[in-house]
Amino acid sequence: MLTTRPRGTADILPGQVEKWRYIENVAAAVSREYGYREIRTPVFEHTELFVRGVGEDTDIVEKEMYTFRDRGDRSITLRPEGTAPVVRAYLENKLHTGPQPVKLYYIGPMFRYDRPQAGRYRQFHQFGVEVFGSHHPALDAEVMAMAMDFYGRLGLNDLELHVNSVGCPNCRPVVRQKLQEYFRPKLGELCVNCRNRYERNPLRILDCKSERCAGLAREAPTIADCLCPECEKHFHEVRQYLQDLGISHVVDTRLVRGLDYYTHTAFEIMAPGIGAQSSVGGGGRYNGLIEACGGPPIPGIGFALGIERIILALENRNKAIVIETGPTVFVVIAGDVPAREGFALLGKLRAAGIAADMDYTGRSLKAQMKYAGKLGVRFTIILGGEELQRGCVVLRDMKTASQREIGVSEVVRELSGLLEQCKSG
Repeated sequence: MLTTRPRGTADILPGQVEKWRYIENVAAAVSREYGYREIRTPVFEHTELFVRGVGEDTDIVEKEMYTFRDRGDRSITLRPEGTAPVVRAYLENKLHTGPQPVKLYYIGPMFRYDRPQAGRYRQFHQFGVEVFGSHHPALDAEVMAMAMDFYGRLGLNDLELHVNSVGCPNCRPVVRQKLQEYFRPKLGELCVNCRNRYERNPLRILDCKSERCAGLAREAPTIADCLCPECEKHFHEVRQYLQDLGISHVVDTRLVRGLDYYTHTAFEIMAPGIGAQSSVGGGGRYNGLIEACGGPPIPGIGFALGIERIILALENRNKAIVIETGPTVFVVIAGDVPAREGFALLGKLRAAGIAADMDYTGRSLKAQMKYAGKLGVRFTIILGGEELQRGCVVLRDMKTASQREIGVSEVVRELSGLLEQCKSG
């Protein structure tokens, strides 16, 4: 019998699921307030989408994708990231023919064959946004502000926003040349991956996680030294808009996102104290991605935030998420009262929107009360034979241990009022 989950995956159990739902609800609320609409794409796509969109020289495409042949002998890949699928949906469904910009958000699982570590799994989940149709620097600032606003609403107010410009097709050749000149005498000391990147995309060497390569890159030319006037102007204006919003940020000239499609603005959000990999999310502008996927030259920008990493950051900072789990009312059957009496009352409570449950195992009165206590319900309704003959039940407040009789016909109205008082109090 199989009793263990695949490595790099996690079961999200009752008690945890509610935390996830809370985070997802905050994400949806923030997205709505910023004018973003939800999109849901398939969890698998044609492999070519990621090869062309993410970049065949990236670690994701080279080493981390879950790719297989389907029964039609087509190469299919479980999505390793969310941007390329949203771009594909934007083009296929002709959203680019409508009013621009188009603002979209998504929440869902992604898949990468990577070494599992704290807050990082092979099946992981992201909240992401994508905006298509504008190159305005204010939009770059809005996307970053939205991410920081989202974290702030969760109580994560000590995160660091790191920003950089990774240039454009006009200044990338200058960056490439200077980096190749710098790393040429050090080629023998680079890791195998970075020696391969030297010719294809030397900028990716700056993103290597190897300590040796990171050390060798410490004195390498920065992208900031090579930006063309247009990129310099765009980045300067992005920073001005961030300052206008009062959003503190760090200019990190070594910041290089791990995907090839980024141009101009790139950013990461760091949560110190959650491990060696302190990033909880990031994003940037990708003005050439839609064109690379077969569409017109439409600019885009977005972010992706890891939900597992967010939960790790919350736990690391002892930030409690107040959640409601299980029923708030438990119907207790006493003595020889038929179970159907309790079941009928249970139906009325649920029909009124009251979360309620009852015993289905034949427990004694004492055991039922003990079980109700373990469930954490606020009220119990005890159905006793004598009380029912008088048309009454016993309402017990489990928090104060006080109880009183109320009429059977008053149960729903009485409980609804009490629960409203509990919410407002």
